[in-house]
Amino acid sequence: MNNMVVVSSIGAIGMAMLAMFVRMKAAKKPATAKKIILPPLFMSTGALMFVVPMFRVTYLELFEAMAVGLVFSILLIKTSKFEIRENQIFLQRSRAFVFILFGLLVLRIILKLLLSSTIDYGELSGMFFILAFSMILPWRIAMYLQFRRFQEKLKKL
Repeated sequence: MNNMVVVSSIGAIGMAMLAMFVRMKAAKKPATAKKIILPPLFMSTGALMFVVPMFRVTYLELFEAMAVGLVFSILLIKTSKFEIRENQIFLQRSRAFVFILFGLLVLRIILKLLLSSTIDYGELSGMFFILAFSMILPWRIAMYLQFRRFQEKLKKL
């Protein structure tokens, strides 16, 4: 099972690099509500993993993963700001975002390595899905609310 932890950690590194690439590219185009709302909606389909008993978690594991995800989301919320340029709303580039994303990734890999010796791989996978979703959902909700405020500002201009 330790090989699975290594493979999934490599996958997480790839996803982090993809997220940074997408974020940098997105900063060059105006933000839209659709671009903000769709990622957690698409990610929510991953909850189907819990149909398979191997991935099910206890209530304690559920709440632990959600709590850690909510704490991590604060960092993402703090580094995601919008600005008005050329009469459109853009996501501001943030150098801190890259460092925070890598920091969260390193922390996630360390946690996975530590917990993989005491928690079954399937349950651990479920917990990390919950952690990620609990991090992304509040972040995107906060982004959407901030985006709506900027839309109101634009209407007044």
